[in-house]
Amino acid sequence: MIEGLSHMTFVAADLDRMTRIMTDFLGAKLVYDSGDEIFSTSRERFFDLAGLWIAVMEGEPLPTRTYNHVAFKIRDEDLDNYARRAADLGLEIRPPRPRVEGEGRSLYFYDNDNHLFELHTGTRAQRLARYRQGRIEAR
Repeated sequence: MIEGLSHMTFVAADLDRMTRIMTDFLGAKLVYDSGDEIFSTSRERFFDLAGLWIAVMEGEPLPTRTYNHVAFKIRDEDLDNYARRAADLGLEIRPPRPRVEGEGRSLYFYDNDNHLFELHTGTRAQRLARYRQGRIEAR
């Protein structure tokens, strides 16, 4: 039986750059750095982000970009601050998809390894409640 999420792993060509995204931008805490030792398939670092175990392993970036992504929950009033911080880090911000009012707002950004991340202000319950209301003009 599934007990919950164990961890997320991202492969990054530049561990230091991904560490800056994890710690300086997302606010994760670096809890492990393998240095030059290799216990798995490459050098790696572990982070704690709001209780989530995030592993970053050194390797080749994804060859293409897709809409596959991981989304982290943030407060609506923090979205503009994160947008400014993403721009300051030189992260490529992806235009948001069309949304219906009431499902929350999002900031999408790519890292240098073609991972897509989302910072989202809504919850699943809010989105489902909004969808039950039916289609209204998308913004």
